[in-house]
Amino acid sequence: MARKFIMVSGIHNAMADKTETTRTMSREEFADYLRMLADGFDGDGEMAVSVENKSVTLHPPNEVTTDVEVVERSSILRGDRESIGIDAHWKSTE
Repeated sequence: MARKFIMVSGIHNAMADKTETTRTMSREEFADYLRMLADGFDGDGEMAVSVENKSVTLHPPNEVTTDVEVVERSSILRGDRESIGIDAHWKSTE
């Protein structure tokens, strides 16, 4: 079964600029994308996040709030499904 990944950018001021994509990746590609995000959070200051053909620059502070959701669904008609959602949010340092 193909897994889908959605990446959404941060919120700027009172207006929300949202960049979103859904695509199918191999497990290895998804792991590489997560490592790229982790490297961005490991650095100081701004980080660039690639979403399709766009690069979004974010400014996370030293502490971010995270939410992790894991869902397991069992259905006789549709089969078993699993998903994980990871959300990180913060007030921009810019």
